[in-house]
Amino acid sequence: MNSSGKAPRIGVFGGAFDPPHNAHVALAEAALAQLDLAELHVIPTGQAWHKSRTLTSKEDRLAMTRLAFGDLKGKVVIDSREVLRDGPTYTLDTLHELQKEQPGAQLVLIMGADQASALPSWHGWQAILGIAIVSVAYRALSTGGTARFDPNMLPNLPAGARFEALELPAMDTSATEIRRRAALGVDISSLVPPTVARYIDQHHLYRSA
Repeated sequence: MNSSGKAPRIGVFGGAFDPPHNAHVALAEAALAQLDLAELHVIPTGQAWHKSRTLTSKEDRLAMTRLAFGDLKGKVVIDSREVLRDGPTYTLDTLHELQKEQPGAQLVLIMGADQASALPSWHGWQAILGIAIVSVAYRALSTGGTARFDPNMLPNLPAGARFEALELPAMDTSATEIRRRAALGVDISSLVPPTVARYIDQHHLYRSA
């Protein structure tokens, strides 16, 4: 418990971060501003069981993640546990580990609405909902509204599952598009933090063979 008697809230924000981009950083900033977090663990995926493509090396993705979120000092922890883990990466295992490390904390798992809709495909998804509050990030649309996720549409939703909203600005950025542009030698400096753009250039990442 913290000084107010409330369980500290620990944010968990995972992703391939291949590469980390400005929308990822904006999400982290919004989470810190809106979710009353004591800490935010930013966790690059290790061996992603759900990815059909081969990810860039874990060393490069971890290095870029440290660069991308480096200015969010204090409450942000770049957590390397999943890239160091052998075998497939499962969010449930990470949540169990964090629960053991910080038994008094309330875990808040942060994800986009598309990921939330796909939760039933996740390993141990019902157990995840028993451990963590799911904070669903809603990105403002250019039309002025937002696409909303309805947790009641999930099949076999466990009783007591908790969801909350995280509001994001409108940002049309995707790692797929950044990789495509980098492969073609097109400037990506407006889409990723400057330190990440330099790293990609210096290490010749995403270049066509």
